[in-house]
Amino acid sequence: MNVLSVISLVLAIVVLAVAILTASDNPKAFLDVHGLLVVLGGTFAAAAVSIQLDKVFLLLKIYLERTIRGKKVDYQKVIEELMLIADMVRKEDPRVSDKVKQLNDAFMKDALELALDNSLEKGPIVKVLYQRSTTLFERYHMDASRFKGLGKYPPAMGLLGAVTGMIALLGGLGKPGAEKTMGPAMSIALVATLYGIALANFFVIPIGESLMDSAKEMKRKNEIIIQGIRLILEDTNPVLMEEELNSYLLPGEKVDRKKLKGAA
Repeated sequence: MNVLSVISLVLAIVVLAVAILTASDNPKAFLDVHGLLVVLGGTFAAAAVSIQLDKVFLLLKIYLERTIRGKKVDYQKVIEELMLIADMVRKEDPRVSDKVKQLNDAFMKDALELALDNSLEKGPIVKVLYQRSTTLFERYHMDASRFKGLGKYPPAMGLLGAVTGMIALLGGLGKPGAEKTMGPAMSIALVATLYGIALANFFVIPIGESLMDSAKEMKRKNEIIIQGIRLILEDTNPVLMEEELNSYLLPGEKVDRKKLKGAA
C-alpha cells in the first residue's frame, strides 16, 4: 500500500472537516440532502453523458491501483527483465520463450513475442511497436483528460443547487414570518456550492492529474521496452545496452547487469 497517498487523501478529508467544524457552532448546518443529491446526482449524470460509465469506473480502478496500492511503473525492473532476456537470446537459451510468457507486462510480452518470432525485419518491428505505444498513450491520456474535465461539473451542479434553493427562498418572502427563516434557508442553499467545490478540488481534479501522470509513465516505460528490443535485435554489446537503458534512469537508480541473477 502507498502509505503517503493514503495519508494525503485522509489529510484532504481532515482539512475539509476542520474547516466545517471551525466555521460554525452548528456543524449540522453543512448537512443538506438536497444539495448532496444535486451535486452527486448531477455530476454522475454529466459523467455518463460525457464519458462512458465503464470508462469512468476503469479509470477509478487504475487510480486506486496506482495511488492506493502503489502499483506505479518500476523502470528498474523493466530494464532488468530486458537485460536478462537479452542475455538469454545472446546465449540462444531455449528457455527464453518460457521467460517471455511469464512476463507480467502485456506490452513487453507482446513486443518480445513479435521480435523473437523472426517473421519481420528489425525496422518494421520497431516501427510497429512505436505505433502501438503512441496509440496506447493517446487513448489513455485522452481518457485521463476527460476525467479531469469532469472537475468542472461539481461546482456547476453546486451552483445549480444553490440557485434552486434561492428560488424557493425568494418565493416565500411574502409569507408571514419569512424573515426568520431567510438566514438558515440561504445557508442551506449555499451548502450545495460548497459540496461542488470540495468534490471537484479535493477528488475529481487530483485524480485526473494522477491519471495523466500514469499515462505519461506508461509511455516512458514502453519507450524503454522498444529501445531494449531494438538493441536485442541488433545484437548490441551487453555493456552498451546496459549504458543505453540506464540513460533512462537517474544516477542512483542505475541497474548493474553483472549483479542480475542469471545474467552472464
